[in-house]
Amino acid sequence: MDYSIQPIRYDHFPGGIMLRFTRSTLILLTFLLPVFFLSGCGYNSLQVKEESVFKAWGDIEATLQIPNLVETVKGYAKHEAETLEAVINARSKATSVQLSTDDLSNPEAMSQFQAAQGGLSSALSKLMVVVEKYPDLKANQNFLDLQTQLEGTENRINVARQRYNEVVEMFNGSIRQFPASLTNSLILHLDRKEYYKADEAAKQVPKVTF
Repeated sequence: MDYSIQPIRYDHFPGGIMLRFTRSTLILLTFLLPVFFLSGCGYNSLQVKEESVFKAWGDIEATLQIPNLVETVKGYAKHEAETLEAVINARSKATSVQLSTDDLSNPEAMSQFQAAQGGLSSALSKLMVVVEKYPDLKANQNFLDLQTQLEGTENRINVARQRYNEVVEMFNGSIRQFPASLTNSLILHLDRKEYYKADEAAKQVPKVTF
């Protein structure tokens, strides 16, 4: 029995055009065509863009580690227990509200997260006003170091938020554009992501002026 590869002839095209394929060529095309199809329809690119969203969100979480003010100021703020207590409670609430990557498509979960961060920012802002009553505290090296940390935190949060919103915009736009929209609706089922909207009070915090 002859097992050699024989060419397959297709000579039924108009004008007498004849195509010759070997079985190995057909097998190769069988594997390559789906690859080309999936690449062109956005199957791979949509998942890459979603991963970019997840990474950008991770960067935001890393920047939200606001330094603990309590130990630094409590020795000077004995008469401002209410304000200090508000910071402690707000910090506890802000760190207790966590979002998974699945929650990035949940408007309610995102809103709760942003509200918790905004509450901490508001409490910090009020504490900074109280600190103005304590000249010794403003001259304390630990507090000066804290000021530097807060300013750096503010800048990192702004940059991370902007970057996150940029990749969310790219991802949300991609799942609405044809043919990627068709691929998503039929195969991937990826959900739209929520933007990170800064709380009004948070626009001033942790920026401080001494």
